[in-house]
Amino acid sequence: MHSDELHRAASNDAYDIAVVGAGVVGVACALALSRQGHRVLVLDRDEPGKGASFGNAGHLATEQVFPIADVSILKRLPAMLLDPMGPLRLDWRYLPRALPWFTRLLLNLRQRPYQNSVAALRALNEASLDAWRRLLASVGHTQLLKEDGSLLVFERPESRAATAAVKQKMQAQGVPVEFWDAAAVQRTAPQLAESIQGGLFFPATGHFIDPHLVVTTLVQAARENGVRFAQEHVDSGQLVADGVALRTGSGEVRARKVLIACGAHSAKLTRQLTGKTVPLDTERGYHLMLPHEHDRLPLAVTFMERRFIMTPMQGGLRLAGTVEFAGLERAPNMQRAWQLHRLSQGLFKNELNIEAASTWMGFRPSLPDSLPVIDQACDGRVLLAFGHQHLGLTQAATTAEMVASMAGAVSIEGKPLPAFAPYRLDRF
Repeated sequence: MHSDELHRAASNDAYDIAVVGAGVVGVACALALSRQGHRVLVLDRDEPGKGASFGNAGHLATEQVFPIADVSILKRLPAMLLDPMGPLRLDWRYLPRALPWFTRLLLNLRQRPYQNSVAALRALNEASLDAWRRLLASVGHTQLLKEDGSLLVFERPESRAATAAVKQKMQAQGVPVEFWDAAAVQRTAPQLAESIQGGLFFPATGHFIDPHLVVTTLVQAARENGVRFAQEHVDSGQLVADGVALRTGSGEVRARKVLIACGAHSAKLTRQLTGKTVPLDTERGYHLMLPHEHDRLPLAVTFMERRFIMTPMQGGLRLAGTVEFAGLERAPNMQRAWQLHRLSQGLFKNELNIEAASTWMGFRPSLPDSLPVIDQACDGRVLLAFGHQHLGLTQAATTAEMVASMAGAVSIEGKPLPAFAPYRLDRF
């Protein structure tokens, strides 16, 4: 949308809801809101799907019902600070800014808050697969999701006990999981090295053939339903008598409501509009894309000891993982992306082809209790959907249904709207 057109439309009070953020969460929400009859405008500094949604692992990770850290993080803290290529990295220069966030994370490891996080993550993830089925069917593109499960494999015989413990934890939370021996792994993924000892198969998971294509497909459906998109950076916002005013590089945009869904960049606008300071930080994730690697794996495979994932996609094989705490400003360290190739060595009978490989880094928006904010504030004028950490793609369709419910009528079929208590803004 041209900036002059955007300004004229905004001046005519053309929008019911302005969505800030054109990642998979924001776009899915925009489509859901438009289907309720809302006039929706989506604003983002980049093209839709070019942020964290572009380069994620593509794994529909319904099995990941546990918070992003447990008590073992305390033992790993020295390595996090000293090893620049480690799977979990804390840039020592960022430590002063990260310390309050990590303090909150450690407090969340106490039994009661930790179990509350597990229950809330499980609730979102259990609803995610069906929500994606509905959403993709509604846009006529169910082929974007492969419901073929995923594997967590181990290489060392001594890891068998740890694998059994993971299986027991998953089963206790109702996560469908099966133990596969080495022969079963080989039958499904015969190109993996024979050093693989076995693993866990998660049947209620899957992978997307191209995460960016998922977003652009939803954008097309949203456009056809009247949603408008503008590549504009939202500098600031304020509440006004008839809704919300957002200041962009092309002028002011007004709407009756705003949805803040801009991932790791959501804290500033949330504070301006609601007065609430949210402890939002970013886990910087990397990927290495191998365009000449087709048919190497039939499903997403995570490697327990090496702590990364490989996902087959229509554009090749994606190696993803690693967590880096270094904030939003510091330049990417693409050696971390290439480290994924080094980690892959020895995992296949024949080594991977890295010709024309490409690297990427993106920002995962993370809160210290590992839960997103899905809520409304300011008498319903401000809607919020951000902080999904590693699970933005997994939980996007469910989040869109929840946001549409919040923005809709006061009640649905005579029933009060759900409180979304675990995901409320005022928990901080």
